[in-house]
Amino acid sequence: MSIRAVIFDLGGVLVRTEDRTSRSKLAKRLGLTYDDLSALVFDSQSAHQAMKGEITTEEHWDEVRKALGLSKDEFPRVPTEFWGGDTLDQGLINYLRNLRPQYKTALLSNAWDDLRQMIEEIWKFDDAFDQIVISAEVGLVKPDRLIYEKVLSDLEVKPAEAVFVDDFPENVAGAVAVGLEAIQFISPEQALGELKKLLDGD
Repeated sequence: MSIRAVIFDLGGVLVRTEDRTSRSKLAKRLGLTYDDLSALVFDSQSAHQAMKGEITTEEHWDEVRKALGLSKDEFPRVPTEFWGGDTLDQGLINYLRNLRPQYKTALLSNAWDDLRQMIEEIWKFDDAFDQIVISAEVGLVKPDRLIYEKVLSDLEVKPAEAVFVDDFPENVAGAVAVGLEAIQFISPEQALGELKKLLDGD
């Protein structure tokens, strides 16, 4: 069955922490390791609640603030410094833009409720996708099979007609379990190389 749809993850794929300096300096100032700070932001209870849409992004950051023992006046610079080394891969975004309209495209992201606004108003790349599925908006989180079925339904394609690119092995495995083709993202060159081979095989 030919590939009709290309689905990309966001964090670690389209947006990557290319420079760890800002986050490392922040962690040191807060008396934490880089990994401990990252875990607090991404893997704490409130982070997972925000990812499911059970609390807002703002509420999650307030839990981070409390865990760090910072006042509301001290905290505003923390998110800014935390994200300071993150970079949007314009090359991959343009590649996805150029796939349309020959292929349907989608973003499938485990993310908080502020992501769509970021995409539309700050990064301005919503035009690269036919569909954008964000975990906080649908109450489902990868690798739950239901979130893959949701994006397939939105795209109106069968599992075997779609390929999914994600940096986490468990999310790749989740996609494969549903019947999608899947690629684990290691680098842009590697991922695009594997993707082009799949698409050229159609």
